[in-house]
Amino acid sequence: MLSTPAWLTLEAKDPDRLTAFYEAFLELDVVSESEQEAVLSVGETALRLRAPGEIPRGGLHTHYALTVAEREYDDWHDILGERFDLVEHTFGDQRSLYFYDPEGNCVELGERADAPSGVSDLFELVLEVEDLAAAVEFYTDLGFEVVDDGHEEGRVRLSTGAFDLELWEPRLGIADARGGVHVDFGVVAEAPDSVARNVADRALAVTSVEEGVRIRDPDGHYLTLVGE
Repeated sequence: MLSTPAWLTLEAKDPDRLTAFYEAFLELDVVSESEQEAVLSVGETALRLRAPGEIPRGGLHTHYALTVAEREYDDWHDILGERFDLVEHTFGDQRSLYFYDPEGNCVELGERADAPSGVSDLFELVLEVEDLAAAVEFYTDLGFEVVDDGHEEGRVRLSTGAFDLELWEPRLGIADARGGVHVDFGVVAEAPDSVARNVADRALAVTSVEEGVRIRDPDGHYLTLVGE
C-alpha cells in the first residue's frame, strides 16, 4: 500500500541559486545543504535540489504541484504575480496557479481548504513516458489507482489517495508544462519489498538502498519505496 510522497528531486546547475529562489519566493526552509545538494522542507515532503553528477539525477523540466491554504491563495497570487507571468486554472471549485523556476520546472500551487499556513505538501507529480498504456499498468501494479483516464489526450492520472501521479506522453499541458524526465522521487509504502516484487520483471532495476527499495521504471524514472 502506497501513501504520501517522501521527496522530489530537481536537477540544478547551481543548487545555491535554485535554493535562494525557493527560499525567497515560496518561503521554504533549508533542512540541509552541501556542495552537490540542498534539501528544503515542503510540509512532510523534502524538495531536493541536486547538481548533475550523481545517480539518480534530479528531474528535468518537471511539473509538480504544492499545496497552499485556500485563505492564503489570493495573497500568493498577488505576491507572485508581481514577479511572474502566472497562469491560473480551476479544477471544480479549487484554483491553481502556475509559474516557472529558474531551471524550467513548472511549479503549481493548488488551494486546499484544510491546508496549513504557507506552502506545504507535494500533491501531484507529472512524469513523461514513452508508452502510456505500459506505464499505467506498471504504476497500477505498484498500487496507484487510475482516477482520470485521458488516454485519448495522451495522459492518465493515478493516485494513492494522498498523492497523485500524472503520466504523460510527450506533450504540453497547462502553462506549457511538460512531464519530467529521469525524475527521482520517493513514496511511503507499507511493505516496500512486497510492492517492488509486483514490477520486478518489468523494472530496469530494483535495488535495496538505505532509505528503502529503489525502482527504476521502464522510462528511466527512479521511485524509492520508503518504509513507514
